[in-house]
Formats: sequence, C-alpha cells, structure tokens
Amino acid sequence: MGTKPHISVGYATYALLVTLAVAGCTESSSSGQPATSTPVPQKSSPADICTSLVSYWAKETLKGSKWSGIDWEQKGLSNEQYAIHEEIVAVARAEEKRQGRAAALALIDVQARQKCAAQNGATGSSENWRPPKPAASSDR
Repeated sequence: MGTKPHISVGYATYALLVTLAVAGCTESSSSGQPATSTPVPQKSSPADICTSLVSYWAKETLKGSKWSGIDWEQKGLSNEQYAIHEEIVAVARAEEKRQGRAAALALIDVQARQKCAAQNGATGSSENWRPPKPAASSDR
C-alpha cells in the first residue's frame, strides 16, 4: 500500500520523459526543412562587437548602474573603444539634459554604430600591449 503511489509517479515520470524524447526527435517544420536545435552562429565584424560593447557600457554609465564604474579593461574595451565610450557618454549626457534619457540612450546606439564602423571596430589595444616575440630559430 505504501509503495503504490511511488510506482505510479515513477511510471508517469518515465512516460513523460519518453513522450518528450519522442517529440523532440520528430520534425516540426512545415517548410519541409529539417528542424534544427543548434543555433546558427552569427558572424560579427569588429565594428559590430565594438558597437555592442561601447553602446552597452555607455548606457550603463549614463544610467549610473552598479557596474558602470569598473575600469575599461574590466569592461573588455580596447583603448580606442574606451575613447569612443567617453566621447559618446559626454554627448549623451548633454542630450539627456536637452531631450531626456530616452533620446540620450537612442543617441548612444547611433553614435556607437557610427564611430565603431568608422574605426573598423576600434580594436587598438592598450599602450602596454606588445606583440609576441618571434620564436627562436632552430636553424642553429
């Protein structure tokens, strides 16, 4: 008497798992194309990545969020991207005073896209970055 509910719950769980597994293996696409559960990778250009990073951090800075005060390296920005960030934040703060926060946030997106595209992603690294030294020749 004490084990009967456990058996039916176990059976119901098993039946549910089998149903879900079978449902996951069937094609649900009506276009005749096989359904895919693997996301298709998106190609991102350096300018796209720059735009995303700079825009995100500029908005966080404008909002004064908890993480907005971390340094540019912790934000994952290059020196050039940080310079763009600082320019955009200054312009956005002025826009916020004139037109409000929504206008300033929209301006950040536009400015980041334009400036990052103009500088091909602004991927210049920090001043202390040095290229790797060439490997020693084994011709000796």
